[in-house]
Amino acid sequence: MIIKIDFNSDEALYIQLRNQIIMGIATSQLTVGDSLPSVRQLADNIGINMHTVNKAYSVLRQEGYIKLDRRKGAVVAIDYDQVVATGQIMTMLQSVLAEAICKDIQRDDIHAMVDEIYDEFERMACGDYNET
Repeated sequence: MIIKIDFNSDEALYIQLRNQIIMGIATSQLTVGDSLPSVRQLADNIGINMHTVNKAYSVLRQEGYIKLDRRKGAVVAIDYDQVVATGQIMTMLQSVLAEAICKDIQRDDIHAMVDEIYDEFERMACGDYNET
């Protein structure tokens, strides 16, 4: 699979890489069980930072497209339930973010809100939540 990155695009490099890998899976250029190049290999081949590749792989893992194996590295392993859930959440987020844009709420403010809510849920899950 050939990965093409547009360095002049406003879209983040890790998102471009994520999207290209998902397109590779969708078009059967990559199939379940296929190993992806190592972070270092892919970074060198494309000419981007290893941290960028690592972030793309991390997002793909969180979204259920790959798993990380100590011996094989990143392997295509689609978790269909997680892919469906991710799609549903994306649809909901699109509506919420459209409203935020209409109300002139800035991206940094949205990120801060998401981080705050996520941190609160993590505290609750760990039993560190103190009601006030």
